[in-house]
Amino acid sequence: MTLIFIPLFLGPTELILILLVVLLLFGGRKIPELMRGLGRGVREFKDSSKGDDKDDEASKKERTKTGK
Repeated sequence: MTLIFIPLFLGPTELILILLVVLLLFGGRKIPELMRGLGRGVREFKDSSKGDDKDDEASKKERTKTGK
């Protein structure tokens, strides 16, 4: 039961260390691309949970235009 509880109270030193490790692993150029993809995924999830089909239709039209 205690393994399920993960403390999320991180100090500034731990946060800086985590950010440095992420920067070393992915590099400075790749991080914005990762965040952009994460943002698109969150937006798509929100739209699908709301039931918006406008974006789905627009993306289908774009795919047919580009031939993908």
